[in-house]
Amino acid sequence: MAIDGTYKVEMTTQRGAQTGEIIIKSAGNTVSGTYKSQRGDQPFTGTLDGNKAKWTINVQSPMGSMALVYEVTVTGNEMTGNVAMGQFGNAPLKGTKTA
Repeated sequence: MAIDGTYKVEMTTQRGAQTGEIIIKSAGNTVSGTYKSQRGDQPFTGTLDGNKAKWTINVQSPMGSMALVYEVTVTGNEMTGNVAMGQFGNAPLKGTKTA
């Protein structure tokens, strides 16, 4: 599917730009993959609706577990979206397909 691939991404957070890599694969109305960053690899599964995907990654922070909810749209080789970070607000996400 058009959404499948590897994307170099950047989120704009309160703590500055955070970069990583999203590897995503679709099957029917689901997506799965891995978000790779300086914090390690985080596997995920989620939903797919056309060129829009949504998934949640639970990460550990000094204040305990926090759910990061990703909602992205892929158009051509570009990924855009938002990451809801609980009490830390939202972080715009943008990325480019690399493979």
